[in-house]
Amino acid sequence: MLIRDATPADAGAIAAIYNDAVAHTTAIWNETLVDAANRVAWMADRRRLGYPVLVAVDDTDGVVLGYASFGDWRAFDGYRHTVEHSVYVRGDRRRGGIGRALMLALIGRARDLGKHVMVAGIEAGNAASIRLHVELGFRQVGLMPQVGAKFGRWLDLAFLQLLLDENPQPPLREQLS
Repeated sequence: MLIRDATPADAGAIAAIYNDAVAHTTAIWNETLVDAANRVAWMADRRRLGYPVLVAVDDTDGVVLGYASFGDWRAFDGYRHTVEHSVYVRGDRRRGGIGRALMLALIGRARDLGKHVMVAGIEAGNAASIRLHVELGFRQVGLMPQVGAKFGRWLDLAFLQLLLDENPQPPLREQLS
């Protein structure tokens, strides 16, 4: 398996993985399917903001097995050191280490960008994802009961976070006049 930056040519496979998660899981709290053009625009927006979109591909045939990205956690200046990530793996390739490999690559990219915290928002019943995050050093910091709905039931949201560095204070930023 190879992990690399996604290209527009990967958009169809990324859309298929996304749509499978929309249709069959509570990993994405969305009920709207997307097409390749939507994912191309999404990738362009992430890149415009300086954030990665990674794909895991089979190193023998180049098939996209999963994808991952992160972006701003909240859109206010005070949160600029915090990102929230997403990782999705093809339905027929889950539980084979692809998600872990993508997570490790994302964590490295976030550290390279000088981010301080990575946040995970996970449906609280997704024990496998929570376990993976804990194994990677995340700790659960919150639980918000019944904040989402899908498939005719309420969903609880677990928040986990990973400190990416040991900086005791944030870097100073010039104030706008």
